[in-house]
Amino acid sequence: MESNPPAVLIVDDEPNILKTMKICLEDAGYTTFAFQNPIEAIDAVRRQKFDLAFVDLKMAPIDGMQALQSIKEISPGTTVVIITAHGSIESAVKAVKSGAYDYIQKPFDYMQLQLIAGRALDYHNLKQEIKRLQSGVIGQKFITKNRQMRETIDLAVRAASSDISVLIEGESGTGKELIADMIYDNSARCNGPYLKINCAAIPDNLLESELFGHVKGAFTGATKDRKGKFEEADGGTIFLDEIAELSPALQAKLLRVLQNNEITRLGENKSRLINVRIIAATNRNLEAAIAEGTFRDDVYYRLNAMRIKLLPLRERPEDLLPLISFFMKKYHPDPAAEITSDALYVLRNYRWPGNVRELENFIRRAALLSAEQNIDVKHLPEELQAPAHSAGDVLSLEEMEKSHIARVLNLSKDLQEAAQLLGIDPATLWRKRKRYNL
Repeated sequence: MESNPPAVLIVDDEPNILKTMKICLEDAGYTTFAFQNPIEAIDAVRRQKFDLAFVDLKMAPIDGMQALQSIKEISPGTTVVIITAHGSIESAVKAVKSGAYDYIQKPFDYMQLQLIAGRALDYHNLKQEIKRLQSGVIGQKFITKNRQMRETIDLAVRAASSDISVLIEGESGTGKELIADMIYDNSARCNGPYLKINCAAIPDNLLESELFGHVKGAFTGATKDRKGKFEEADGGTIFLDEIAELSPALQAKLLRVLQNNEITRLGENKSRLINVRIIAATNRNLEAAIAEGTFRDDVYYRLNAMRIKLLPLRERPEDLLPLISFFMKKYHPDPAAEITSDALYVLRNYRWPGNVRELENFIRRAALLSAEQNIDVKHLPEELQAPAHSAGDVLSLEEMEKSHIARVLNLSKDLQEAAQLLGIDPATLWRKRKRYNL
């Protein structure tokens, strides 16, 4: 038994565009329902189920953003594509962040409309097979007790359930690739290709061919045609790490992918259409790079449809103990082994320029050196072990107490827990906190 053709809602107050879209989509096999009045269109959503909806941004008596909100409230399963004019790209990106799948820019031709409708339908069908994600799914893989990081993970959940470009920012070692992996694993593209490129690891003269491919004779040594990573990732996801290292020329080619879903192989004139989701990551401040003239603002705004920023480990001290425990279980041969209080003290006072990756390497090394023993200071790298101090470097007992109390307060959820960790009663801790102005 054949299934019913997909039902598509079209909402645009320009009758010529409405008629053109209706004919184009019906030629492609869709059942269409066209409305000039967005209020009437929303009433139609209440009466029947639509797989897709094309909604214009500029309308009256309500605009496309309001219509989008109403459609998503009434029918969360409907996949919405925004129709936008050239000067409304910023509003279209805002609409995508608010729940639209993508946007199409006027003027567009039959092929562009049918292409985006097909992509939106593929996404819609796959989305129906995937249970709506809960924040705990990603949280099980990303270890954190930090409130701000939990909010970041919730944002990653929403990114996973959409199909927009994602920009992940954070210092080296904070887990950018882990977040990218989890977004892919829990997305509607999880069964498609997933390719990773470190833009800083490949020389610029080779990176263009690596990303976009080349044709025979494009350069010395190009003995045959070769697909690039974008073509290989067609239907899936590509992760561009260290995106700030792209040259201006490659940024221009990337912009074309972001705008038109087109690539051109090196040495070739014709364009090729692709369907790839882009996740990018950087440990640099792209806004500063734009100000310096080393990164294009139009590429940044396209990538920045969903921005995820990861905190460095030194700004989430409450995560240190859970991470140490996790890496101990992962790498130490003795499941009963522990880390001594002296070693823990050293780790707590380290600045972690390499973040979680550096902590993992330290625990892996210490687990190897300690064998069947608990991990102690002597098993840590030399740069972590206490250096010799001059008399001028020695802290007074009062200064040491203040520093220690400040650390425990920072790691504790409340005064009661901090007092228990310090081995004093809460009233004493309250007086000391007041005395040291903590």
